[in-house]
Amino acid sequence: MALNNPYQQYRQSSIMTASPGELILMLYDGAIKFIKQAKGYIDEKDMQKAHDAIIKAEDIMAELMADLDPDYEISQSLYSLYEFINDCLINANIKKDKQLLDQSLELINDIRQTWAQAVKQYRQQEYAGI
Repeated sequence: MALNNPYQQYRQSSIMTASPGELILMLYDGAIKFIKQAKGYIDEKDMQKAHDAIIKAEDIMAELMADLDPDYEISQSLYSLYEFINDCLINANIKKDKQLLDQSLELINDIRQTWAQAVKQYRQQEYAGI
Protein backbone atom coordinates (compact mmCIF):
# COMPACT_ATOMS: atom_id res chain seq x y z
CA MET A 1 0.00 0.00 0.00
CA ALA A 2 1.49 3.28 -1.11
CA LEU A 3 1.33 6.21 1.28
CA ASN A 4 1.00 9.39 -0.74
CA ASN A 5 0.01 11.66 2.11
CA PRO A 6 3.13 13.09 3.82
CA TYR A 7 1.37 12.99 7.20
CA GLN A 8 0.58 9.29 6.74
CA GLN A 9 4.18 8.62 5.72
CA TYR A 10 5.47 10.43 8.81
CA ARG A 11 3.03 8.62 11.06
CA GLN A 12 3.94 5.23 9.61
CA SER A 13 7.64 6.04 9.98
CA SER A 14 7.11 7.14 13.59
CA ILE A 15 5.40 3.86 14.43
CA MET A 16 7.99 1.73 12.68
CA THR A 17 10.93 3.42 14.45
CA ALA A 18 9.38 3.79 17.92
CA SER A 19 10.69 1.86 20.89
CA PRO A 20 8.28 -0.45 22.72
CA GLY A 21 7.89 2.19 25.44
CA GLU A 22 7.06 4.86 22.88
CA LEU A 23 4.50 2.55 21.25
CA ILE A 24 2.74 2.21 24.61
CA LEU A 25 2.69 6.01 24.91
CA MET A 26 1.14 6.18 21.43
CA LEU A 27 -1.60 3.79 22.57
CA TYR A 28 -2.31 5.94 25.62
CA ASP A 29 -2.39 9.04 23.40
CA GLY A 30 -4.85 7.32 21.08
CA ALA A 31 -7.14 6.35 23.95
CA ILE A 32 -7.04 9.90 25.30
CA LYS A 33 -7.82 11.31 21.86
CA PHE A 34 -10.79 9.00 21.30
CA ILE A 35 -12.25 9.63 24.76
CA LYS A 36 -12.04 13.39 24.20
CA GLN A 37 -13.68 12.96 20.80
CA ALA A 38 -16.47 10.90 22.36
CA LYS A 39 -17.14 13.62 24.92
CA GLY A 40 -17.40 16.17 22.13
CA TYR A 41 -19.74 13.97 20.14
CA ILE A 42 -21.96 13.50 23.20
CA ASP A 43 -22.12 17.29 23.54
CA GLU A 44 -23.08 17.49 19.86
CA LYS A 45 -25.72 14.77 20.41
CA ASP A 46 -24.06 12.57 17.77
CA MET A 47 -24.39 9.28 19.60
CA GLN A 48 -23.17 7.11 16.72
CA LYS A 49 -19.87 8.97 16.47
CA ALA A 50 -19.58 8.94 20.29
CA HIS A 51 -20.12 5.17 20.21
CA ASP A 52 -17.50 4.70 17.49
CA ALA A 53 -14.92 6.78 19.38
CA ILE A 54 -15.53 4.91 22.64
CA ILE A 55 -15.20 1.57 20.83
CA LYS A 56 -11.79 2.71 19.53
CA ALA A 57 -10.72 3.58 23.09
CA GLU A 58 -11.99 0.17 24.27
CA ASP A 59 -9.98 -1.51 21.50
CA ILE A 60 -6.85 0.28 22.70
CA MET A 61 -7.47 -0.86 26.27
CA ALA A 62 -7.86 -4.44 25.00
CA GLU A 63 -4.55 -4.11 23.16
CA LEU A 64 -2.84 -2.78 26.29
CA MET A 65 -4.21 -5.71 28.30
CA ALA A 66 -3.07 -8.22 25.67
CA ASP A 67 0.44 -6.76 25.57
CA LEU A 68 1.13 -7.19 29.29
CA ASP A 69 3.83 -9.69 30.22
CA PRO A 70 2.41 -11.91 32.98
CA ASP A 71 5.94 -12.70 34.22
CA TYR A 72 6.05 -9.28 35.90
CA GLU A 73 4.09 -8.60 39.08
CA ILE A 74 3.19 -5.09 37.89
CA SER A 75 1.35 -6.62 34.94
CA GLN A 76 -1.35 -8.01 37.24
CA SER A 77 -1.98 -4.58 38.73
CA LEU A 78 -1.99 -2.90 35.34
CA TYR A 79 -4.35 -5.54 33.96
CA SER A 80 -6.82 -4.84 36.78
CA LEU A 81 -6.54 -1.10 36.18
CA TYR A 82 -6.98 -1.47 32.41
CA GLU A 83 -9.95 -3.76 33.00
CA PHE A 84 -11.52 -1.16 35.31
CA ILE A 85 -10.99 1.57 32.71
CA ASN A 86 -12.45 -0.65 30.00
CA ASP A 87 -15.52 -1.36 32.17
CA CYS A 88 -15.94 2.41 32.66
CA LEU A 89 -15.75 2.88 28.90
CA ILE A 90 -18.31 0.15 28.26
CA ASN A 91 -20.72 1.70 30.76
CA ALA A 92 -20.02 5.19 29.41
CA ASN A 93 -20.88 3.92 25.95
CA ILE A 94 -24.13 2.31 27.09
CA LYS A 95 -25.22 5.40 29.03
CA LYS A 96 -23.34 8.04 27.00
CA ASP A 97 -22.08 9.22 30.38
CA LYS A 98 -19.43 11.92 30.25
CA GLN A 99 -18.57 11.47 33.95
CA LEU A 100 -17.46 7.90 33.28
CA LEU A 101 -15.46 9.15 30.31
CA ASP A 102 -13.85 11.78 32.55
CA GLN A 103 -12.97 9.09 35.09
CA SER A 104 -11.39 6.95 32.37
CA LEU A 105 -9.56 9.93 30.95
CA GLU A 106 -8.12 10.91 34.32
CA LEU A 107 -6.83 7.40 34.97
CA ILE A 108 -5.29 7.05 31.51
CA ASN A 109 -3.66 10.48 31.81
CA ASP A 110 -2.12 9.45 35.15
CA ILE A 111 -0.82 6.16 33.75
CA ARG A 112 0.48 7.90 30.64
CA GLN A 113 2.33 10.48 32.71
CA THR A 114 3.97 7.75 34.79
CA TRP A 115 4.85 5.75 31.68
CA ALA A 116 6.33 8.82 29.97
CA GLN A 117 8.55 9.40 33.01
CA ALA A 118 9.71 5.77 32.91
CA VAL A 119 10.52 6.02 29.19
CA LYS A 120 12.44 9.25 29.80
CA GLN A 121 14.47 7.68 32.62
CA TYR A 122 15.18 4.61 30.49
CA ARG A 123 16.43 6.80 27.63
CA GLN A 124 18.68 8.74 30.00
CA GLN A 125 20.16 5.53 31.38
CA GLU A 126 20.56 4.13 27.89
CA TYR A 127 22.37 7.24 26.66
CA ALA A 128 24.55 7.29 29.77
CA GLY A 129 25.56 3.70 29.06
CA ILE A 130 24.15 2.32 32.28
